[in-house]
Amino acid sequence: MLATLGRRAILASYAILIVVPLTVILFGTFKTTGALFDNPFAPPTSLSTQNYRTVLTEQNLSGAFVNSAVVTAASVTLTLFLGSLAAYGVARIPGWRGWLIFGFLVLGMSVPAQANMIPQYVLFGRLGLLDSLLGLILINVVVTLPVAVFILGGFMRTLPSTLYEASSIDGSGPWRTYRSIIMPLSLPSLAATAIFLFVMHWNELLYPLLFIQSAEKRTLPLALLSFQGEFQTDYPLLFTGVVLASLPVVVGYVLLQRYFVAGMTSGAVKG
Repeated sequence: MLATLGRRAILASYAILIVVPLTVILFGTFKTTGALFDNPFAPPTSLSTQNYRTVLTEQNLSGAFVNSAVVTAASVTLTLFLGSLAAYGVARIPGWRGWLIFGFLVLGMSVPAQANMIPQYVLFGRLGLLDSLLGLILINVVVTLPVAVFILGGFMRTLPSTLYEASSIDGSGPWRTYRSIIMPLSLPSLAATAIFLFVMHWNELLYPLLFIQSAEKRTLPLALLSFQGEFQTDYPLLFTGVVLASLPVVVGYVLLQRYFVAGMTSGAVKG
């Protein structure tokens, strides 16, 4: 009985820590700066959409939204394609050689992004990829490819080798086996990886801050920094931008939640 009450108290405390800041942010999007500081926990006196109009028009958050959408869509698509190919190739290599190559591919997860910033900046500068969306797409793919290989490879290595043997007997080559057999079976794992990559790319701030100089190439996280000044921060506009930036992530996770759970657990148990 006491254990149950203790768990409920812990869960209730955690829920309060989550709900209260979210409530302040949502209420703050309909308030002025003065009203927000007077009583941040009080509901807004009117549901004015002035902050949303200001953010989307005067602050050009709509342009940053489009940039983030382009970069995220291209990055997720390329990373899934390359990661699934690498995971498929590793899964077909038997014995310790396959595990060695798999470990080498996912070794990039252990390298902090900050450790590579200077050589990456110099390299992209020489290639003419600074201040471009293409540069952001390429660096996103390079940085998150080990994550995709780790998740997809963990699933594909649990698939029975008889699948590959049967496809070879039927006359299927490696590409047809990958396209017609492995990909359909890997849909839950692909969906989970896609959600994970989407959240990482959509919220990425480090590389846009490092590579992007012009205002028209800014992504959403970088554009939100413009609401924070050296001596004053416009919190209602900042909260509005955060809400708008979070909507695609929330909607995507709600729609694909069952695939995310299935994909993350599909390779955990054999048999």
